[in-house]
Amino acid sequence: MKTTLHLVAGTQKHRPSLRIANVAITAILCGAMPAAGQSYVPVGGMAGRSQSSTSIQGTVLSGSVPSGPASNEVLHLTLRDAVSRALRYNLGTIESGENVTTARGQRLLALSNLLPQASAGVTESVEQTSVAVLGIKNVPQIPRVIGPFSYSSADASVSATLFNFSSIQRFRAARTAEDAAKLSYQDTLDAVTLVVGNSYLQVIEAGSRVEAQAAQVRNAKALYDQALDSFQAGTAPKIDVTRTEVQLHTEQYSLSVARNNFDIAKLSLARAIGLPLGQQFDLADTLPYADINPPTVDEALKSAYNSRSDFRSALDSQKAAERDLSAARGERYPVIAMNGDYSDVGATFGHSNGNFAVEAGVRVPLFTGGRIKGDITEAQASLRQRKAEAENVRGQIDYDVRTAYLNLNAAKEQVDVGKQNVDLANESLARSKDRFTSGVTDSVEVVQAEQALASANDQYITSVYNHSLAKLELARALGVARTDYSQYLGRK
Repeated sequence: MKTTLHLVAGTQKHRPSLRIANVAITAILCGAMPAAGQSYVPVGGMAGRSQSSTSIQGTVLSGSVPSGPASNEVLHLTLRDAVSRALRYNLGTIESGENVTTARGQRLLALSNLLPQASAGVTESVEQTSVAVLGIKNVPQIPRVIGPFSYSSADASVSATLFNFSSIQRFRAARTAEDAAKLSYQDTLDAVTLVVGNSYLQVIEAGSRVEAQAAQVRNAKALYDQALDSFQAGTAPKIDVTRTEVQLHTEQYSLSVARNNFDIAKLSLARAIGLPLGQQFDLADTLPYADINPPTVDEALKSAYNSRSDFRSALDSQKAAERDLSAARGERYPVIAMNGDYSDVGATFGHSNGNFAVEAGVRVPLFTGGRIKGDITEAQASLRQRKAEAENVRGQIDYDVRTAYLNLNAAKEQVDVGKQNVDLANESLARSKDRFTSGVTDSVEVVQAEQALASANDQYITSVYNHSLAKLELARALGVARTDYSQYLGRK
């Protein structure tokens, strides 16, 4: 597998675990999983990447429906392939899509209350009736039982509401709620892109750590062999052999941890994109460090307010709540309705007669026991909630964009400093090895130099990952993660 970083390293200490990184990126998406038509996913940043960010409900976005059986071939997975698979098989995408279908069904139900209802039927009846049920008793001229006799009938009926202001407004509210659900679905696609992009970056980061740690093991092995040769030649004490052997075992232990973290990161990516269970794959993209020139903060905020689907969904949810309130108030208005039916009844259809009835009327609610007032009160409370949520999303967008810029600038500085620190640490290690070979110093100085290089490598790997993630978070903050993620991560 190809990875981004190729570093000579010593021991890595204080590594940020993939679990903490997963907590952080899911915290970007949490708050709560959005309901249909009320979705927003805030974007956090490096400032929130800590173990305290544990209030997370990202199971849906990190889960998926496995897509078929695994193949025997190793799948070479590009970032575009990963995102495309996730948009089909990620559980968040599937559930959000079904929320849109549910909203469509609710709109159709609301529409049915405005449309005429018609039905038709055919019946064949056989009856026998006792005259006692008619109150006739002991009349000689009338038989005690009439029948059995039969008759046939065909009937049709139609009913229609000619005017119902409440039903009209409820249909409009349901139609707006469907629009909100569609926007919520688009926002979910953005959130899924962020989750999958982060998982892809985590695999690259973990692979870089494996490569760096393997180099550290080779370094420690060479130092141990040199110390052992010097001891056998009588030019170095036994303590140098023991010290370098301990260092070698420490590096081998760290390599085992790094490999395990790498395998777990791959499993997390496979879960998020719905790969077949047990499918072997590697990454085809390395996504090396690449700087970007984003727009100004003011331009970014203006763009985000226009592009963020969660904000537009919140505004549509507010509009739907306004129409629900109007519908509740409209329950006091008169309702005009009509219905009619026609039937053809006779012993047979050849000897039958037609019957029909048509009626129309107006009904006005005079006393409902407080039901209408209760509906209005409930609708008013719901509208206040939707307004508060829309304003919260507006504020969240401002926070997301500004935080993304802070994280991006900080990560860029950290990459520059980290690269310089790696160069200096490599130089320091080379000088320490020369001094140890010349017998000027013992193995302590070399081990310390290896550890300093390990720390520098660790910081550099982390800073490159943070920079790539910050670019992806900026795309999410602007509402273009799904469409422009490749450009922000340097993929053409």
